[in-house]
Amino acid sequence: MVTWQDVLDRAARAGQRLAARGETVAVAESSSGGLVAAALLAVPGASAYFRGGAVVYTVDAKSRLLGQTREAVTEPRAATEAHALVLARAARTQLDATWGIGETGASGPTSNRYGDPPGHACVGVAGPDGAGSAATVATGSAARLDNMYAFAAAALDLLLKATG
Repeated sequence: MVTWQDVLDRAARAGQRLAARGETVAVAESSSGGLVAAALLAVPGASAYFRGGAVVYTVDAKSRLLGQTREAVTEPRAATEAHALVLARAARTQLDATWGIGETGASGPTSNRYGDPPGHACVGVAGPDGAGSAATVATGSAARLDNMYAFAAAALDLLLKATG
């Protein structure tokens, strides 16, 4: 089980790496509820690398906060790796960051409207060259907060891998 301290430790490593390189990050997250941004901001000196973030829990929020058309934020559908990359690229572009993180899924205790089980999420990271990478998380748990921590940790792990 991932703890909040585990998430904070990953964020500290990512923040130190970004600051040392003079790079920045922006976040668009859904089912992690702002935990990725909160963890990155908990690191002293976050203003050197954190450009901003949004909890984009609905289609309307994705469209308005990320400056995207409704079509752009509904196809591909939420809770997929492709959608996580849409969010990551939109956050990166909207906030003029070096890196963008996107997260989308079903934190629980029930499935999402697409039928994905609780504990399912997809995370994506988009980088300065426009390329991106994504991963799927499957905790097998219906424990909402535990899943949110796991999703945030997975997003930060992907950022660490991309910036490694």
